[in-house]
Amino acid sequence: MATLKRILLVEDDPNDIELTLTALDKYNLANEVVTVRDGVEALDYLYRRGDFADRAEGNPIVVLLDLKMPRLNGVEVLRQLKADEQMRLVPVVILTSSRESRDLQDCYQLGVNAYVVKPVRFAEFGEAVKGVGLFWALINEPPPGSVK
Repeated sequence: MATLKRILLVEDDPNDIELTLTALDKYNLANEVVTVRDGVEALDYLYRRGDFADRAEGNPIVVLLDLKMPRLNGVEVLRQLKADEQMRLVPVVILTSSRESRDLQDCYQLGVNAYVVKPVRFAEFGEAVKGVGLFWALINEPPPGSVK
């Protein structure tokens, strides 16, 4: 039986969603990519509540998290996940256009697993997603409780 690799993509920009999904699909890096458009939806998905109350059990192998989003930003999502004993082991990779040193510092202090600045050009963006995907979907051994 094939191994299921579920990635949670938390992104509000439709173009970045399309580019990320295209890159992950091109390199067959995930069987399933769940996309949510803000931090509130991300937490609902991870905690299996609201529209996601009936989703399959298990956490994603990695959360690709944008910072600048409506309703609840990525730093606050990260803060909540890393403060929760049950969620702190879920790998989180910030995938953002922000080069602000404050964002970088805040994310690492909160326990982010990686911080990747999105390149502007399509080809470079695809390569960045490929690199992130290769590591988290193929090389890294996910924590217990992940759908792998």
